[in-house]
Amino acid sequence: MKKLLCAAVAVVLVAGTVFAAPGADSKGAAGKAAFIGIAMPETHVLRWTKDGASLKKFAEAKGFQAQDQYANADQSVQNTQVQNFLTQGAKAIIIGCVNDGVAAVVAEAARDKVTVIAYDRIIPNSADYDYYITFNNFKVGQFQGQGIEKGLNLKSATAANPKYITLFAGSPTDGNAFFFYDGAMSVLNPYIKSGALVVIGPYPETSKDTANFQRIATENWQAPVAKTRMENLLNADAKDVTLDAVLAPNDTLARAIIEACKADAKYAGKLPIITGQDAEAASTASIKNGEQYMTVFKDTTKLAEAAILLAEAAVKGTTPNIPGAVLASSIGLESIGDTGRKVVKAYLLDPVIIYRENWRDPVNAGFYSQDEIAQNGLR
Repeated sequence: MKKLLCAAVAVVLVAGTVFAAPGADSKGAAGKAAFIGIAMPETHVLRWTKDGASLKKFAEAKGFQAQDQYANADQSVQNTQVQNFLTQGAKAIIIGCVNDGVAAVVAEAARDKVTVIAYDRIIPNSADYDYYITFNNFKVGQFQGQGIEKGLNLKSATAANPKYITLFAGSPTDGNAFFFYDGAMSVLNPYIKSGALVVIGPYPETSKDTANFQRIATENWQAPVAKTRMENLLNADAKDVTLDAVLAPNDTLARAIIEACKADAKYAGKLPIITGQDAEAASTASIKNGEQYMTVFKDTTKLAEAAILLAEAAVKGTTPNIPGAVLASSIGLESIGDTGRKVVKAYLLDPVIIYRENWRDPVNAGFYSQDEIAQNGLR
């Protein structure tokens, strides 16, 4: 009986071998449509529910059976979901993993010759899958750093009249969090070292400073965790200074940080420059209204479509053709595919930086539903 495969279905544009048997197509035994399992990590970050729905839609449009499941940030739940997919005879499983505990079921999938695609999160500590599809997450971080650089006009700042910043990072169990942070700090560190930008609170120069990175990390990307930490900072380390910027790694955390700042009279007239990521509708509205400063638009609808193109190729035993994606190794970012046990083929899509002047870009791309547009005033 097939077992758990939880491999963050890295439906990456595999340009090499696939696990499907020669001659296989989107039909399984007795002409039945082949089954693709979709395992997403959580629902409290809105983008994952949208991704799961998009993956299912694109899979069904290609003639597959598909089922999307959500793990509520609990790896044991996700492992059970993946195991159920294997029991149902899945030919491919797309996994946005919770943490490295998924490796055990990925190994089961490999033994069952089921293709696993890591989706937007590397599956760490596993040598049992071959493909990963995501965005250029180092560039995402660079965009966040550039947003702060632009918003604070750091090129004109001096040590005699410095700007003040505090730093947040994403979940320490999500490998992307390290790329986001290091990308941002590649922009910000020169200003910190010159004294033009002063860090309030812990300052890991890079994510390799594990002790300090853990101090700024936000477990499971939970907004209440970020809000509480921001409140504590405002009442302690940042009590006697006015923060000019906050490095926030995604939109969910950015909005929580904004809530904390709004409750502090010091920021009643002007919020710090606050970054984000994911172009969630509520944050795009916040940017439109002059609160959150920027976000990074990762068109996950395109990512989901690319993942299904990869899964289709794997099931049919053909070479995938995925428009808009590049192999990480071709642009010097092979480390994005490093699981700690193996370097998998990682395919990257490009993100887009969003400011107030181009907040309509995600709307124009059809990224939001009509309900999201109406509820958030994005017309």
